[in-house]
Formats: sequence, C-alpha cells, structure tokens
Amino acid sequence: MASSGYRNSIQKGFVRVVDRPLSATSNFRSNTFKSKLHPSTGIRRSSPGSLGGAGASRDDAGVPGRVRVAVRLRPRNAEELVADADFADCVELQPELKRLKLRKNNWDSDTYEFDEVLSEFASQKRVYEVVAKPVVESVLDGYNGTVMAYGQTGTGKTYTLGRLGEEDTSARGIMVRSMEDILADLSPETDSVSVSYLQLYMETIQDLLDPANDNISIVEDPKTGDVSVPGATLVEIRNQKSFMELLRIGEAHRIAANTKLNTESSRSHAILMVQVKRSVMGREAAFSGENDNHSHLDKPFKPYVRKGKLVVVDLAGSERVHKSGSEGHMLEEAKSINLSLSALGKCINALAENSAHVPVRDSKLTRLLKDSFGGTARTSLIVTIGPSPRHRGETASTILFGQRAMKVENMLKIKEEFDYKGLSRRLEIQLDTLIAENERRQKAFEDEVERVTLEAENRISEVETRYADALEKERLKYQMDYMESIKKLEEKLVTNQKTRVSNGYIGDTCSGEATSMSVSEEVSKVEKLLQNEIHLRKKAEEEVNNLRSQLVQFTESEGGGDSDILKLRKILEDEAHQKKKLEEEIMILRNQLLQLTIEANQMRRCSGDAITGLDSLMSQVMHSQLKDAGNGQKVPIGTLFEQVGLQKILSLLESEDANVRIHAVKVVANLAAEEANQERIVEAGGLTSLLTLLRSFEDETVRRVAAGAIANLAMNEANQELIMVQGGISLLSMTATDAEDPQTLRMVAGALANLCGNDKLQKKLRTEGGIKALLGMVRCGHPDVLSQVARGIANFAKCESRASTQGTKTGRSFLIEDGALPWIVQNANSEAPPIRRHIELALCHLAQHEVNAKDMISGGALWELVRISRDCSREDIRSLARRTLTSSPTFRAEMRRLRIEC
Repeated sequence: MASSGYRNSIQKGFVRVVDRPLSATSNFRSNTFKSKLHPSTGIRRSSPGSLGGAGASRDDAGVPGRVRVAVRLRPRNAEELVADADFADCVELQPELKRLKLRKNNWDSDTYEFDEVLSEFASQKRVYEVVAKPVVESVLDGYNGTVMAYGQTGTGKTYTLGRLGEEDTSARGIMVRSMEDILADLSPETDSVSVSYLQLYMETIQDLLDPANDNISIVEDPKTGDVSVPGATLVEIRNQKSFMELLRIGEAHRIAANTKLNTESSRSHAILMVQVKRSVMGREAAFSGENDNHSHLDKPFKPYVRKGKLVVVDLAGSERVHKSGSEGHMLEEAKSINLSLSALGKCINALAENSAHVPVRDSKLTRLLKDSFGGTARTSLIVTIGPSPRHRGETASTILFGQRAMKVENMLKIKEEFDYKGLSRRLEIQLDTLIAENERRQKAFEDEVERVTLEAENRISEVETRYADALEKERLKYQMDYMESIKKLEEKLVTNQKTRVSNGYIGDTCSGEATSMSVSEEVSKVEKLLQNEIHLRKKAEEEVNNLRSQLVQFTESEGGGDSDILKLRKILEDEAHQKKKLEEEIMILRNQLLQLTIEANQMRRCSGDAITGLDSLMSQVMHSQLKDAGNGQKVPIGTLFEQVGLQKILSLLESEDANVRIHAVKVVANLAAEEANQERIVEAGGLTSLLTLLRSFEDETVRRVAAGAIANLAMNEANQELIMVQGGISLLSMTATDAEDPQTLRMVAGALANLCGNDKLQKKLRTEGGIKALLGMVRCGHPDVLSQVARGIANFAKCESRASTQGTKTGRSFLIEDGALPWIVQNANSEAPPIRRHIELALCHLAQHEVNAKDMISGGALWELVRISRDCSREDIRSLARRTLTSSPTFRAEMRRLRIEC
C-alpha cells in the first residue's frame, strides 16, 4: 500500500514497499512508551474495516503495531483550588503500575490501565520522550506517524503539543521538540523536510500559513486509498528558527474563544503535517539456482529515498454547552466540534470491535486521520484529563475513548523509492572527483619519475666519480709498490753480482740457481695461500646466505605458529565459556525441576474435596470476571454463588479442616470487596463469623484474610456501627497488639482507619483502645502499615476538627492526649508520599482547634506547619496550612516571637 505521505502520484515501477519491523538500530532512548511490534512475522491481510484499507491491495502485507495511549493529568487551576478545596480529586494515579483509578465515591473506584500514566508533575520533556519520540524516530526510518491529543476543553492539549516555550525552554511542546530531533538527524546535503499547518474549522479545511486559502479539498488516491491535501501551503524547513516562525504565524491565525471552562478555548482542530525525505543506501540479495540449489550473491549498495510523514493533531476540546456557556456562533462551533469528535469515536469503536464497516466519510477529520487509525502509520494518542470531581463525567468519557483506542491495531509499512536522480548526481560527482584525482595522481607520478630519474643520475655520477678516484689511487699505489719492488730487486741483483765476483764463477752459478728456486717456491706458496683464502671466502659467503635464508624461513614459520596458537587458545576459551554456561543452565533447570516436584507433592497431599470445590468455584469466579471484563460488562460476584449459597460458604468458616477454613474465608473476603454483596453477608451473619474467626483462631493466614474482609465491610457506615456494637473495635485492638505479620497488621490498620472516619465512633475508638492500637502498629515499620496508620490518624483528626467546629467537642484532641503528636511530627516529612500527605492533613486539622495550639508549639509541630505552607507539593494542603497559621492567635504570636513569616 502506498504511504499517505506522498502527495503526488509515483509510477508503480519506481516504488519499492518494504514490509518489515522498525530498524533495530534506531536509538529508542525513552523506555517507557515504545511501540512493541507484534512478535509474529507472518503476513497479515488488510482488514476490510481498516481506516486505511479502502484502496489497499488485499495481498499487501504489513507489520502489526497497536495504537499506544498515554493519559496526562492536569494540575488544579485557581478556580478548582477554591471551588473544590474540600473535595478530593476524582482521579488517583499510579504511574509506577501504569494505572489510573477513577473514583465513584469515597470507597469505590474503577481502575484503568494505559501504556503510560503521566502525573501533574510530569515534565514536557518526559511527555515527549515517552509519547512522541518513538513516533518521530519511526518517521525518520521511513514510516508514517501520528501524535494526537484528545480531551475535555481546558485540560492542556495545546499546552502539551503546541507550546512554543519562548520564555521557558523546558515548556516546549511536542511540535517544537519533534522538529528539533528531525533537523538534528537529517543531512542538509541529501535530506529535506517540509511543513504544512492546517485547521479544520466548521468542517472546512483552512491553511494557517495562508489565511486566504480557506477551503482546501481532500484528494484520495483511487488505487491506494492515500489521502492528501495538495492545495495546502508546503514550506521547506532549513533550521529551527524558521519553523518556530511558522508556528507563531499559524497560532496567530488559529481560531480561539473565551468560554466558562477555558479563557483561550480552541475552536478548531489544528493539524501539523511534516514531510521527511531521507536518502539511504540499501542492498538486496540476488537468488539464482537450478533444481532447488540456491546461491546467495550480494548486490552492491543502491540508493533509495524514504519518505515519512509526521502528523501532529491538536483536537479541539469536547465540551458540554451548559458548562461552557456557549451561545450564538460559539454554539454552532461547539456543535461542529462535538460532531467531528463523535464521528472519530464511532470510527474507533468500529475498529476496536473489528466491524466490517467503518464510517470514515462521516467527517473530514476522520478522512484526514484515515491512515492514523487502522492504517499504516504508527500512532500515539495522549488523552488529557482534569482532577476536578465536577467534571467526572467528561473525565470518564475521555478515559473510555483512550481505552477503546488501545484496541486499534495498525499495519506499519515503510515505502522506499529508488533514487535515480540522486544516484545520477552522485555518480557525476564521483566521476568528476575521480577525473580530478586521476589528473592529480598522473601529475604526481610524472613528477616522482622525474625526481627519481634525476636522483639516480646524480647517484650514478657520484659513484662513477668515487670509483674513478679509488681506481686512480689503487693504480698509483700498485705503481709505487712495483717501483719499490724493482728497486729492491735491482739492489739484490747488484749484491748478488758482487758476491759472485768475489766467490768465483761456479759458486756464483750454484748460488744464483738456489736463490732463483727459493723465490719461485715463495711465489707459489703465496699463490696457493691466496687461492685458499679466496675459496674459504666464497664458502663463508655461501654459509652466510644459507643462514640468512634459514632465518627468514624460521621467522615466517614462527609467525604462522603464533597465530595458530592464538586461534587455538581462543577456540579453547570459547569452548570452556560455553561449557560453563551450559553447566549453569543445567543446574538452574535441575533446581527448578526439584522445586516443581516438591510443590506438586505438597499439592497432592493437601488436596481434598472441600478445597477442590472451593478452588473450582474460585476458578469459575475468575473466569466469569475475565469474560465479563472482556465484554465490557461487570457482573457482581454474588450472583455466581447462588447455586452454592452464601450460608453454605459461611458454614465452611467453622470447618475443622484448616485448608477448607482458609479457602472459605478467602471467598468471603472476595465477596465483601463488592458493595452489592456486603449487605447480604452482614444479614447472613458473615460479620459475626469473621469476628469469631479473628477472636478464636491463632492461624496467621485466617486472621489476615478475616481482618481484610472486616476492613472491606468497614467501608460502609452502617457496617461500622455494627462492628462497634459486636465488640469489633476491642477485638481489632487486641489483634493489632498480638500480630507480628506485616500483612495482618496492614489489614487491621486499614479496618481501624476506616472506623476512624466515622464521627459517631470517636469516643468508642479511644475508650476501647483503638487509637493506642493504631499507634502501636508503627513498631512494624512496614511502609504499607505506616500508610494505613497515617490515614487513620488523618481521618480521626478530620472528624475531631469537624466536631470542634460544630461545637460538639471541647478540650484537647484525643490524639494529643494519647501521645500521637511526637510520631506525627517525626513523620510529617516522610519520604513516602502517602504517609507524608496523610500526616500533613492531620497536622492541618489538629491546628484548626485553638486549644491544641500550645501543645503543638511545644511538640515542634509549628515548624512543620510552616514548612507545609511553603513546600507542600499539593496546593490545597499548602493553602489549608497557610489559613490555619494566619487564623490562630497563638500561632501568630509565636511566629512573631520567632520572626517567622508565613
């Protein structure tokens, strides 16, 4: 299927579609929001209901890639801080678990999971890295990508996407940061990037870069189904400065209005289209063979052009007319916005349910986003919500929209086009470079030959001169030696003649012959010695040459031997490493096998009819819950037990078999977790049975699960009074004193914390030891236990503050009288956020009663209140602490004495 990033038609023979996963070498530095492609490598046919499958070939394969959805919570604004000061946020985030809880009331909530959960403290950089950066990197690899923001008006969509960050660079939005990464990764010589900026206003596409162009038509390719807007202004971007100027121009022309919900409410959908063109070098393998004999030959690298398109969509906020106060022309704008968003929601519902028909043509918005949902683009959706409980309905609708979008799966595709022009241009440049290089080398070669020739001639003439001088010197030397020899012989001859004359003729004759013979013998000896020396010299030279050749051969053989030895050593080391790894894996597998065998034997010994029945019942419960959750329905658990009967389950709580008793109390605890079943459990005597278990059994598991079930029942105000009447407070207090298991203590602390929130139980909790038991559990030191203790203290302090305000309570706080203040002050700045938040609230509530002020000053609580008023992360708690300090005469006097400014 052709990519929607191509605005002009391309001949089919020039296009190569490569269906493969995203490049494994891409630098995915944000771990957290990367689209993990489907592990299956099989070819998937386009779904008939796909937004991008209208004109796609049915045999055109792609790589599955689900739409990734993140949720971002906006912090409270000034209006909400005032209006909702006494109400908790309707949303509770769990970023580490990627979960979001939407509260129905004080004790019930719905939990949703997303690919990423971003709190109100998440920075713009983190939002970009986990939401948009993987999409930008995919676009740079040749894929189409979409980043879209959806949510109620005034929840921060434009801030997340289109913030320019001119005053504060850390506030830059996704549009600015994505262009920074794109420009940093492109090469100015071979790559290009161009931008179009549009708005969809009242079902009319308008050009934000050219306001006169206010009615742009959508063109759809009949063969491939690609959607384009050829009438839009396309501006090539060279640097970040020019892109920022284009964004400023577009934002100035975008239509906005002042409503009750937002002073600058966008009245149109803004669409930024970024076309990226990159040159890459690819290589294909040629296959040739006969009779199923294939030989793989690598072809040389070939140039290709990858064209990716990034679409950033800032949707106008959904709104309810009675809340936004729209009227007149603004009312028509609101209707148009809601209709287009409704059409988008219908398309996503159809895709999520794999419907055969997707109503793409109901709106121009859905036609423009045809490739983003169910098409070939990698899509990231960020849904923005607010914390105010007044807009809980809009928040729930936004969350459900994101949940449905997570079920949409796209078929990611990459399009590459053979770069004939680029190849020709590069070949011409290479040819010119090679010609110039050849000319330079030829000139250098000629210069080198001339230099070497001149140098050789100079050396030859120098050698000839030296040889001629040496020869002349030798000639003169030998001539002098010859002359001296002749002179000596003449002298000897004269001497011999004189001797011969004096001794007579015969004697002279014999003597002359003897002398002649002795000279001849000496000459022959000298000649023989000379021949021997020459022969020995030749032998020595031959021996030296032999030794040199042997040395060269030995050196070569030694080098080859060293390399062979190194190879053998490396092979032996690799084999030893592999052997060690295999031994470790075998040991791990043996341990796992032994552990599984032990667990299997234990399960066989502990199995029984009652446990089997309860296990099958629990399996049925879990299976039914999963099935109903998959169908989008939620059926109460109690209806699944009608065939067994609640009385029968409660009767198993008194079984003599410990395992049956444990399973039964677990089933009751699961039933008590749903509000619909709590009344039935109490009417059937379940509360009395649970208190009996807590009182009579010492088994830690039974006590832990029973305490958890009591904690679930204690969330209901009517059940709280029943627990008090049946002695549950004293029983929980005794259990808190005896138990050592942190999980048991957490359940008991949770039950007591729920009871602390009831105004009618304040005196009972103190007289029956509930407060002291709650404080005594801090000995455990477990964070979960401490969090429940802090929650109970905060609830108790809030009820006391309310009673003091109504005039029903006088005197110091029971918490201060029971010695809770030192622990409260000590943990007011705890590193655990839940503990710190509850303790800060408890301090603020205690300080609202003037009679507690002196004790709090002497206990060091004043300094913590000052810190809370300045440094607390929650604005509502900071405001409460500030009001408390300024309204109390005792605190004001002490602050003046200590020269502390609030």
